[in-house]
Amino acid sequence: MPDAERTSISDEILTRDATLLRDAVEKAADLALRMFETELKTWTKGASSPVSEADIAVNNLIEERLRSATPDYGWLSEESADDPTRIGKALTWVVDPIDGTRAYLAKKLDWSVSVALVGGGVPLLAAVLAPASEQFFFAIKGRGARLNDKSIAAAPGAEINFPKIAGPKPLVERLGAMAEGEGLHPRIGSLALRLARVGEGTLDAAFAGGNSRDWDLAAADLIVHEAGGKMTTLAGEPLVYNSADVRHGLLVAAGRTRHKHIVEHFRRHPVY
Repeated sequence: MPDAERTSISDEILTRDATLLRDAVEKAADLALRMFETELKTWTKGASSPVSEADIAVNNLIEERLRSATPDYGWLSEESADDPTRIGKALTWVVDPIDGTRAYLAKKLDWSVSVALVGGGVPLLAAVLAPASEQFFFAIKGRGARLNDKSIAAAPGAEINFPKIAGPKPLVERLGAMAEGEGLHPRIGSLALRLARVGEGTLDAAFAGGNSRDWDLAAADLIVHEAGGKMTTLAGEPLVYNSADVRHGLLVAAGRTRHKHIVEHFRRHPVY
């Protein structure tokens, strides 16, 4: 299994790349926001995934800025053809130019630009910027997580408060019977944004439903961990990024005490 300790990156380079990442994501979000209210060409990728010309334009901007400055790094993006040479790279950019394209095209606010730098199978830098709601999550491994330049922390405790838990309804409901009057948290179009909000404590916990990819998760993963939370499979296993297969199964993110409680629940009541 890849290990962060096997990736040698100095504090100086990490700081340089953090500045590069912040600038690229801010420029990309500005472009996405300018295109947000315009009429866009759209098409379908694969069986049912929507894509728009905004996705491609934002992807191109991020790629130009990041790859020109770090030509030796790998590249993995939802909107780029996969280059298998990324697997052998010490460092790889993992990019979702517009996470929550359906929300974006529906003129909703809950979409984001999500980018991470991954080394040794783990995220080292993370940015999740939701320009329509003016939320910019940023994290550097070992240096904490921030929202709009203010430190954040995952919510403490182990209790299950259903209105503050987001994700697919069947998973949330499997935590147990909801108290009378409780409801499910409204759907959040961007998975990266849903998970990042666990890091700021707005959500107590969030689930991913089993059809996610590295680009949906890597940035939010670091944000959650640097905010004092955990994000793993339902069995409690950590995620490994930039492998040949970038798909992931059912996941949960929460503050550490609540995360342990939820993982123990699903060990007793597994999802098949």
